[in-house]
Amino acid sequence: MQRLQLLRVKVLLGEKQGDEMWRHLFSSQTSILEKSQNRVIGEQRNSMLIVNLLAVAGGCLMGLCKIAESVEMLILGRLVIGLFCGLCTGFVPMYIGEVSPTALRGAFGTLNQLGIVIGILVAQIFGLEFILGSEELWPVLLGFTILPAILQSATLPCCPESPRFLLINRKEEEKAKWILQRLWGTQDVFQDIQEMKDESARMSQEKQVTVLELFRVSSYRQPIIISIVLQLSQQLSGINAVFYYSTGIFKDAGVEEPIYATIGAGVVNTVFTVVSLFLVERAGRRTLHMIGLGGMAVCSMLMTVSLLLKDDYNGMSFVCIGAILVFVAFFEIGPGPIPWFIVAELFSQGPRPAAMAVAGCSNWTSNFLVGLFFPSAAHYLGAYVFIIFTGFLITFLAFTFFKVPETRGRTFEDITRAFEGQVQGTNRSGKDGVMEMNSIQPPKETTTNV
Repeated sequence: MQRLQLLRVKVLLGEKQGDEMWRHLFSSQTSILEKSQNRVIGEQRNSMLIVNLLAVAGGCLMGLCKIAESVEMLILGRLVIGLFCGLCTGFVPMYIGEVSPTALRGAFGTLNQLGIVIGILVAQIFGLEFILGSEELWPVLLGFTILPAILQSATLPCCPESPRFLLINRKEEEKAKWILQRLWGTQDVFQDIQEMKDESARMSQEKQVTVLELFRVSSYRQPIIISIVLQLSQQLSGINAVFYYSTGIFKDAGVEEPIYATIGAGVVNTVFTVVSLFLVERAGRRTLHMIGLGGMAVCSMLMTVSLLLKDDYNGMSFVCIGAILVFVAFFEIGPGPIPWFIVAELFSQGPRPAAMAVAGCSNWTSNFLVGLFFPSAAHYLGAYVFIIFTGFLITFLAFTFFKVPETRGRTFEDITRAFEGQVQGTNRSGKDGVMEMNSIQPPKETTTNV
């Protein structure tokens, strides 16, 4: 009986990509729950504290599945972790955006992506067979999921509540003011408080925003479409196809130890997220996103050519490896970190939770679809499969150029007005509000507005 159960576990682990894809599908569906969850629980910090219980539960189920000889525990644990991921990918960017100063909102938003890629790299390293990737120790690796959740739960009480949530949603002006003074280290937060009051007055004239109203109301329609397309640009870029199947791709390219090349890609992933951290407030979100998409399009074409010619020319294997590493680097310059936090920037306090839920659902669903169809597409198309991603990347590049606003240095109120064609008062130029905002340089001085 024990051998039969262990065999079932081995079979399941052999279908790792399939399990991962179903977890992503579960994450996509639970992202929609994020809006109602946030409304019931309240402020994002408290929401994150509560959903950490899911990470602990999922980690325990996965870590104990071998002892219990239960494949079902492993499956259930993965689904619970999927629920946790779907909720956290909305709460975290919202919280970071609401506690960050305008001048550093992009850099702080990139820290979210940095945490994700560091987690991926650590998992890749600990997953090596001589560390925790062996037949005996893999449950320990899966059970380690509880450690970041416990660490976050222990440190979150030291983090302040969102001042925007306190003032706009709870009308606790004095507490919001005290938190801002504590965050910025200055007593002069009048401008920040006034901007929040203006948004609060605006919200008081609006009814509760639902997911359907994001598409029905004209002032929300354009930003929600932009949000969805940006999330699609992240997942349909091909980055997860490369990471899911990177070991096989490196093996096809002639690498003798492909697992180490995959870890090398993870290192590049982390390093260039740090690079983006320092560039995002200088170059801007829109510019970095376009640079990333353009660079990835070129690299995906190089991957196709090098895989086609690797049997004829010895050097093509190195070209393929280089193209993959540069592909990953360009991803972390723009499409990796930017879609998550720019969604929070495009909406005011009222519609933001619903928008983050829709964006998260779009992200995880497209992630699932790429993982589901890429193996079949790669089987039938071979090296030409990356041309599909090239087409997507060029399409997203054009969309970003024509439709995505530059939000660097803008308050939430400025961005909202831009979508209504009211940048800096009345738009007399006749331009579209987003185009008008892109044509106006953000303020040069450093501000503490949130």
